[in-house]
Amino acid sequence: QSQLVESGGGLVQPGGSLRLSCTGSLFTLDYYSIGWFRQAPGKEREVVSCISSDGHRYYGDSVRDRFTISRDNAKNTVYLQLNRVKPEDTGVYSCAASTRDILTMRGDEYDYWGQGTQVTVSS
Repeated sequence: QSQLVESGGGLVQPGGSLRLSCTGSLFTLDYYSIGWFRQAPGKEREVVSCISSDGHRYYGDSVRDRFTISRDNAKNTVYLQLNRVKPEDTGVYSCAASTRDILTMRGDEYDYWGQGTQVTVSS
């Protein structure tokens, strides 16, 4: 069983919105930094956004001003709101937790990963 579970992916038209969720199934996310990564077919994994335990946020250049990351500790969940999506946002979105609780964009500094959820932007 994966320790992080993503949900909310699907097919969305360009310009539309989608909300992804990352829920901790075996541990509390409160004290972890959480990152969202995506990987498109034939491309390397890239960081989309991350949030520290105290709410500091980072966004990749391609999603800044369109995506919003947030956390709800009561629900043990981190969200990624995708707005004004573009076809190039298509990919498998995975969340990850870092015990270092630093705002890091490096995948190798995350300790736990979810299975991923597919987002497809197409008309």
